[in-house]
Amino acid sequence: MTKYNELQVAANKDKKRVGRGISAGGGKTAGRGTKGQGARTGKKLGVMFQGGQNGLKSAIPKGRGFKSLRTPAQVVYLDRLNELKGSVDNFKLYEAGLIATPFHTVKVILRGELTAKITTLKVQAASKSVIEAVKKAGGAFEKTPTPIPKSAKEAEAADKN
Repeated sequence: MTKYNELQVAANKDKKRVGRGISAGGGKTAGRGTKGQGARTGKKLGVMFQGGQNGLKSAIPKGRGFKSLRTPAQVVYLDRLNELKGSVDNFKLYEAGLIATPFHTVKVILRGELTAKITTLKVQAASKSVIEAVKKAGGAFEKTPTPIPKSAKEAEAADKN
């Protein structure tokens, strides 16, 4: 007795050939019924078709405007950087819990004052006032590209070295 998981079954069935005579099973009207718009050749009815009336199509409100697919930058306020020292980048901000992920754009915005000793601020964007405040505090701003997460293969290779 054959088991269910050992059955030899083709993955793709052949397309049913209709309109090839009565004995073939799909003869004469070829599954289209008799007469009417659906029985005619060359007529493909859309999913919103309602027998020629514009009922549902015109009743549904149209989606206006534009929806951007770009993810907005993660905002970090300048006074939150007082908790950090040295060189500050996306990963340091992530470890401090100031951003949700290190792999998205980060923008630093002015709020409060900078008292911490930050040597270099390496993020994707900062307001002009923040750049001035960092320079005034004795540091420097460096615009860096958004970090890309390593693939599993890259991470594995790095672990072996």
